Amino acid sequence: MRTLNQFADSTSGVVYIHASPVALCPHVEWALSSTLNSRASLLWSAQETEPGRMRATVDWAGPVGTGARLTTALREWSGLVFEVTENPSDGVDGERFCQVPGLGLWHGSTGANGDVIVGELQLRALMDAQPDSAGLAGELDAILGTAWDEALESYRMGSFGTEVTWLKQRVG
Repeated sequence: MRTLNQFADSTSGVVYIHASPVALCPHVEWALSSTLNSRASLLWSAQETEPGRMRATVDWAGPVGTGARLTTALREWSGLVFEVTENPSDGVDGERFCQVPGLGLWHGSTGANGDVIVGELQLRALMDAQPDSAGLAGELDAILGTAWDEALESYRMGSFGTEVTWLKQRVG
């Protein structure tokens, strides 16, 4: 009898480097190339939100979990502002990671439409820990990454027109 795999082996996503010091750009490319086993030649442009810093975007394809590996490779530079997305696939939720100096790293699961998914157990724990509505609202904002979205919005608006590079991870 044949066993069917219920879960996807591969997925895709996007790395948004919202703001990088110029001197760090080659290191970012090396980290992405190393993680994806494929040369990353990003097209860098000026980040108007922070003069003197650069931005770039790259699409990627690879095994499920690559988004977390890319985040690990990039988060060692605390001054780097970035987002990494991993699209949902069969049997696997998507993910979004956001790194903002001063806020640190945020991670959330995402559904097919890009919304952050908050699980039942998370909600029950919050309701138990925060009996008043103000406390609960603050905790929900944290889970949804509201502070990260607010901090990244000006960077996102400044990235319209940025060319996107596509990278496929070499497997094997």
